[in-house]
Amino acid sequence: MANKWYKLICKERDLQLRGTLNGGQSFRWNVNSINGKEQWVGVFAEKVWILEQTEDSILYQVYDNSKNPSYKCYEPLLKDYFRLNLNLEEQYKKWSQADPYFEEASQQFYGIRILNQDITENIFSFICSSNNNIARISSMVAKLAKYYGKEICKIGDETYFSFPTISELNVPGVEEKLRANGFGYRAKAKYISKSIEMIVKNGGTRWLEELKTMKYEDAKKNLMMLTGIGAKVADCICLMSLGHLESIPVDTHIYQIAARCYMPRLPKQKTVTEKIYNEIGDHFRNLYGPLAGWAHTVLFCADLKKFNSDETVNRGSSKKRKIKD
Repeated sequence: MANKWYKLICKERDLQLRGTLNGGQSFRWNVNSINGKEQWVGVFAEKVWILEQTEDSILYQVYDNSKNPSYKCYEPLLKDYFRLNLNLEEQYKKWSQADPYFEEASQQFYGIRILNQDITENIFSFICSSNNNIARISSMVAKLAKYYGKEICKIGDETYFSFPTISELNVPGVEEKLRANGFGYRAKAKYISKSIEMIVKNGGTRWLEELKTMKYEDAKKNLMMLTGIGAKVADCICLMSLGHLESIPVDTHIYQIAARCYMPRLPKQKTVTEKIYNEIGDHFRNLYGPLAGWAHTVLFCADLKKFNSDETVNRGSSKKRKIKD
C-alpha cells in the first residue's frame, strides 16, 4: 500500500498532467484539489496512482496490492505510461516549423503526451465512448472494472479496481448483466459481449499483442472487425494503446478543425464519409510525419478548450460533451 511519496524528475514542459489526463484519452483519472494543489487519481498497471505536478517533477504515490510490491518498478511503469522516452520538445519544434496553427496551440498546450494504455481497457473504453458524454463513459468503464476486475484498494469511501483482462471478461451472462446495469443505451452491452467473443476466437491476449506488430493499416482493419468499432474508434485504439502514432482519429469535431484551418475546400456536410475521413488523415500525416497522431492530439486539446468554454456558457457544464464517431 502507499506509504510515501516518490519523485520522478520531469519538467512541466515535457509532461503536462492537466492537458494529458483531461483530454479524452483515458476515462479513469479524476482530479482533486488538496491544499490548493491538483492531485490526479487514476488506475493503470493494476495499481492506483496519485500524481501531483511541480515545475520540475511529478510526485507520486502508489497503492499496490500485488504479492511482492517493489518501488523499483514504479518509475519505469510511469515513464512507459507517459511515453517519456520520446523527446517531446524536439517534436514540438518540428511540428511548429511545419504548421503555424500548431505553433500557436503549443504555447499553452505544451507537454501533451499520448498515453501508452492497456489494450483491453482501451478497446472497451472506446466501444463505450461512441455518441456518449464523458461522465457516462467514465461510469461505464468504472462498472466494467468493478464487475469483472480485481479490487486494488480503498481510499476513503472509494474502492478501486483493476480493469479486467479478456479472460476475466470471458464469462457467461456478460451482455445480460451489462444491459441490466445501464449498458443498454445504443446496444453497448451487445457490442462489448460480441467483441469479447471475437477477441477470444481470434486468440485472446496473444491476438491483441499481435496488433502492435502489424502495420498500422492492418491493425486498424482487424480492429474494425470487432462489433461496435468503426474507423474513428479503431484509430483511437491504434494511437493510444498499439503504438501506431501516425493514426488520426477523425470525428465531426476534427473535420471542423480541418475545414476551418487546413482544408477549406472540404465540402460542407454533417457526416464524414470514408473518402473525406482518409483525406483528412492523410493531410495531417503528410504535414506532421510518423507521429502525426500525437501532433493532432495537441490541436484537438487546444480546440477542445475553446469548445468547452463555449459549452460552459451555453449549457452550464463542459462535462456533458459527447464523444462522436
